[in-house]
Amino acid sequence: MLSDELIREGERVMTICNACRYCEGFCAVFPAMERRMSFAEADMNLLANLCHNCTECIHACQYSPPHIFAVNVPLTLAKIRLRSYEKYCWPPVLGAAFRLRAVETALSIATVLFVLMWVATASAGRTGHPGSFYSVIPHEVMVTAFGSVFILVVAAMTISITRYVRDLGDGPDPGPGGSILNGLRDAFTLKYLHGSGESCTLDESVRTPWRRWFHHFTFYGFVLCFASTCVASLYHIALHREAPYALWSLPVLLGLVGGIGLVVGPIGLWTLRERRNPATVDTDQKGLDRAFILLLVLTSLTGLALLALRDSVAMGPLLLLHLALVLTLFLTLPYGKFVHGLYRTAALIRYARESRAN
Repeated sequence: MLSDELIREGERVMTICNACRYCEGFCAVFPAMERRMSFAEADMNLLANLCHNCTECIHACQYSPPHIFAVNVPLTLAKIRLRSYEKYCWPPVLGAAFRLRAVETALSIATVLFVLMWVATASAGRTGHPGSFYSVIPHEVMVTAFGSVFILVVAAMTISITRYVRDLGDGPDPGPGGSILNGLRDAFTLKYLHGSGESCTLDESVRTPWRRWFHHFTFYGFVLCFASTCVASLYHIALHREAPYALWSLPVLLGLVGGIGLVVGPIGLWTLRERRNPATVDTDQKGLDRAFILLLVLTSLTGLALLALRDSVAMGPLLLLHLALVLTLFLTLPYGKFVHGLYRTAALIRYARESRAN
């Protein structure tokens, strides 16, 4: 569907919903919708990113297919949401990456990086010694490579979100208060994966809390792994202690718990996604979802394997494979499913601002 047609379809659906209002208590989308008499492109981008795709509304809707009105809020907003990623992406030329063969692209990048690092370390005679990560790749090389990529990734995501927020406009003045804190609270607790105050729906008759919990496993697993890396850097720079660290050390414990979360969460989300009602799933996002989940799982599994086998001859190849996957994950963050968390948080903050102003 062309961009203009997609926005018009979103406006049509929201106009019907605004007249009906049967679903007004389900999530943030409907109260935000009710504050609007018309729906410009920026409004549709806000509503689309407020939607958590819990699918509660389509099961309650009297106008959903096969009704002639064919109101399908989850699918319509999912399509607009993907388009918003492409629209605000930086640099703009990489917006097309959201629709590429994501799984194949991610695995190809990881393979190329692994081969390049293998050739580079073998040419330098760095075959590695069991228990010594820096005998394979020097610490300075790791810091330079990953630090450079991290800076570029943060810059790309910051510019993208800034463009999105700027397009939404200033909105109403909420007065003094904590709209930012309220929005962050709703994002970190996944408030709107409760549907209408209950668990998410898989179909009309099945409710489970697992989608919310698997999201928590994934997000907080990612946070713990990032914290592990930061603490390890502090150990190296401030305490002059080189990796690998003891099993009971803080970096290892954080990485272990986070790694387990990043296996359990993504695998659970993959399983639930394959069971979802096909009528609510945007097929253009399947590759995007699968690539992100696959990279998270492979990164975590290789990290856990590296922890278990770090004192064996397998340490060198495992380290290179793990670093290749981590680097691929980082490179694809601004152009993959990860950005949905950023856009959704920005949308929730804007919604909290509007709520306080009314």
